Amino acid sequence: MDNTKTFMPWQDPARPLDERIADLISRLTLEEKVSQMTYNSQAIPRLGIPEYNWWSECLHGVARAGRATVFPQAIGLAATFDTDLIFRVATAISDEGRAKFEAAVKNNHRARYRGLSFWTPNINIFRDPRWGRGQETYGEDPFLTSQIGIAFVKGLQGDHPRYLKAAACAKHYAVHSGPEGGRHHFNAVVSQKDLWETYLPAFEALVEAGVEAVMGAYNRTLGEPCCGSKLLLMDILRGKWGFEGHIVSDCWALVDFHQHHKVTSSPVESAALAINNGCNLNCGNTFPHLVEAVKQGLVTEETINKSLAYLLRTRFKLGLFDPPEMNPFRSIGPEVINCEKHRQLAYEAAVKSIILLKNKANILPLKKDLKSIYVMGPNATSVEVLLGNYFGISRKMSTIIEGITAKVSDGTAVQYRQGFLLDRENPNPIEWAIGEASEADAVLTVMGISNTLEGEEGDAIASDYKGDRADVKLPQCQIDFLKKLREKCKQPIIAILTGGSPIAIQELEELADAILFVWYPGEAGGTAVADILFGDVVPSGRLPITFPKSIAQLPPYQDYAMPGRTYRYMSAEPLYPFGFGLSYTRFKYDQLKLSQDKIKPGDSIKATVTVTNTGTVAAEEVVQLYLKALNAPFTVPFYALKGFQRLHLTAGESKAVSFNIEPEMMTLVDENGESRLLAGKYKIIISGAAPHQRSIDLGAAKPVEAIFKLE
Repeated sequence: MDNTKTFMPWQDPARPLDERIADLISRLTLEEKVSQMTYNSQAIPRLGIPEYNWWSECLHGVARAGRATVFPQAIGLAATFDTDLIFRVATAISDEGRAKFEAAVKNNHRARYRGLSFWTPNINIFRDPRWGRGQETYGEDPFLTSQIGIAFVKGLQGDHPRYLKAAACAKHYAVHSGPEGGRHHFNAVVSQKDLWETYLPAFEALVEAGVEAVMGAYNRTLGEPCCGSKLLLMDILRGKWGFEGHIVSDCWALVDFHQHHKVTSSPVESAALAINNGCNLNCGNTFPHLVEAVKQGLVTEETINKSLAYLLRTRFKLGLFDPPEMNPFRSIGPEVINCEKHRQLAYEAAVKSIILLKNKANILPLKKDLKSIYVMGPNATSVEVLLGNYFGISRKMSTIIEGITAKVSDGTAVQYRQGFLLDRENPNPIEWAIGEASEADAVLTVMGISNTLEGEEGDAIASDYKGDRADVKLPQCQIDFLKKLREKCKQPIIAILTGGSPIAIQELEELADAILFVWYPGEAGGTAVADILFGDVVPSGRLPITFPKSIAQLPPYQDYAMPGRTYRYMSAEPLYPFGFGLSYTRFKYDQLKLSQDKIKPGDSIKATVTVTNTGTVAAEEVVQLYLKALNAPFTVPFYALKGFQRLHLTAGESKAVSFNIEPEMMTLVDENGESRLLAGKYKIIISGAAPHQRSIDLGAAKPVEAIFKLE
């Protein structure tokens, strides 16, 4: 009898989902159940179940699966401070993901990176700028990370009442942010205050937003391996937060249980520990040992049934077991892949991510009809610096040199010499290139770092520290070259910096007349950079992470305690503060008004400020709301971001901007990790950057402040 043609209850879309899942599980042998719980789930021909590979990536575009639109790296997306843009970016990514999945299925290609379960976003807190994978995150702030992450998840998954367009995954849960070299054996020791105030809020926010999956981290946290942690997975994720999606291990993380963490002695024990404590899906080869674990009495088949049900629910929600005509996402065609609309969206994201750090005497924007421009630096012609990590491949990539060349007038001479190497002194210095450059009307040096120097363990091929950086300063060879250039060059020097993490550039700040930080800006990066350089667009990106002056300002890398870290607890003066970014115009904040100055628990308060563009060009400002508790009986942040809005203002225009401060925004986390709403005074600060004197000194608008009392 050919069972593949037999109509079974689990194949009936009219039946309740729980009934369909239970029926399908009842028809599987133990071995078949286990075969569905690894990332490369096997086909079950007798039931007509095709193979499915859970492992797909789309950090800033569908990754590792051929042609796709390449958006700016995640840290660059965060620098936009624009949740509407992030939603549209994620929507475009999921459209392309669906189209590529359907094309792959038609081609009978169901391998890795071809599925609809995307292991994105990375919402770890970028607590230390030495971490190579920080580029994958949305920065150092829990609130910004939460808001950007929510927008990304909603765009990726869609809003259909029955089907997911794609399945998003919040990773890496939890307290995971380097060092890369120790991630397989490290124990993150963290206080309850830091756990609940810094490391967990974004995960809780994404769970509340309906994220379909959560990925456990490689490391241990408070002694338990994260992918088998009763505290993290059962007590908090399933228990306290009520998470109903599935939990996946990081890739080959379960092997670490017995090989590196030494909490188990065999793969059988590791598989049992993981599933008994809530892990449902294994990226790796450990879960096949569950069959033996059942035989040894370490795991019950009922536990396997419950775990498998979470995975099958996701596959049903993706529409993988229903007729194609029922699922509107099945009709998304290949014409959306890297279409013109998506390429324009990549350009918009790149433009909004780029940050102007310095602009001495308004050197920028440059005139397009300069007689000559000299471009130097190893990153000017590099496609690598457009990509970052976890990237797709676009059929149309714009390098920075291409963008510059396309933008200037036909009468402008553009010359290019690499001039210097990325991270080491030139064996054969070409001093004559400096002489040539000094004769140009402007010199553009495209420098910084690349994904060869920072990234994931094993991915950054030029890193001496498994993807991390021992120091965050600009490579000395670049500084040395720029010093020589500055000695001879009296014309403007504009430094264009690439990278996915903070770079300590005090010396560069003194040598260059203007500085743009462009991250890894995606396929339209060169065009976006050129449009800002020559004034077609006004820069509006803001830093999602503090730039220190040096690592001397930072606590030890292996220390997960927050004091001394990020703008919320760093007392030292930074090089560039969180939220900072200059414009080609100036903004003024005034007339801050509160709806009331005394409130009771449970009440909200409305803060309204007038923002004015006092310059001569239209531009966008990122209005930021910070809150500070003035008399808390325990340690609290110096101030904390609680809201932000992008605002477009024409020259001379003023607009009123309002924020509603809800009770949950006023809650404080005590030393026991408990959230408390305390009576007392609170300060509201609204500004265009973190309210630090350094921001004002660098050119940001002076913040406005007001105090209210919670009775």
